[in-house]
Amino acid sequence: MDQTAIDNGEPINAVASGSDADASSSADRPVRVYADGIYDLFHFGHARSLEQAKKLFPDTHLIVGCCNDETTHQYKGKTVMTDQERYESLRHCKWVDEVVPDAPWVINQEFLDKHQIDYVAHDALPYADASGAGKDVYEFVKTAGRFKETKRTDGISTSDIIMRIVKDYNQYVMRNLDRGYSRKELNVSYVKEKRLRVNMRLKKLQEKVKEQQEKIQTVAKTARCHRNTWIENADRWVAGFLEMFEEGCHKMGTAIRDRIQEHLRAQTKGLLEDGQDSDDEDYYFDTEEDYNDDDEYYLSDDK
Repeated sequence: MDQTAIDNGEPINAVASGSDADASSSADRPVRVYADGIYDLFHFGHARSLEQAKKLFPDTHLIVGCCNDETTHQYKGKTVMTDQERYESLRHCKWVDEVVPDAPWVINQEFLDKHQIDYVAHDALPYADASGAGKDVYEFVKTAGRFKETKRTDGISTSDIIMRIVKDYNQYVMRNLDRGYSRKELNVSYVKEKRLRVNMRLKKLQEKVKEQQEKIQTVAKTARCHRNTWIENADRWVAGFLEMFEEGCHKMGTAIRDRIQEHLRAQTKGLLEDGQDSDDEDYYFDTEEDYNDDDEYYLSDDK
């Protein structure tokens, strides 16, 4: 079977044997294909297998059988969903035309005739029948040439989903406790509940510490990346400040010098004005003294 054609949503042309040709040549009704399973926690892997079964023929009526709880628990184990929930999930799948509740674990000719089933579709893995001898439940239809193989979807299964829940059991318990479920509803003891709450608080604290550490590392990394840019900017800022400071000092010094010179000019002007008056008086006084000195000079010559 071409998996690419299935994924692209194209019809799948089954390789027709003699019985295939007889069934597909009947124009009276669609080819009736039967697929069965448990379909617990119905997921897209289930939907894809049903899509493949639906697209086996251009005109297919897909019948899906689902085992009840009693049969499933006996031969496969406990399910998460009840049989009624599993039936309802199948009814809401767009590839399903008809759901058969309480489907048998092993298919026989009587069941095929009752539902007018032309082919049975399932993956090729062998599934043990109810005899306990390890026989394949689909051995009958395979021998009759009425079995069509579908492909499983890797990475998804009911068992995988349950394993994820079991693996993170404590987190899911705390999730439901936080949502209002009681410890009794979750079948958790008082001590277990308290221990889980303490562990969750510690975990949240660790996450906050880790978050802060990551922020600090991010800042440090950014600082290292922009260190040279910051240094260049710092040098430019310092040079600009010194230039402004020098210019301001020059202006302030010029202003102080101009004020001192103005003050000195004012004082000098006042002194000069006072000095002219005293020089005139001294001049006449000095002349008189000079005159007297001349008299004394002449008198001294007479002696």
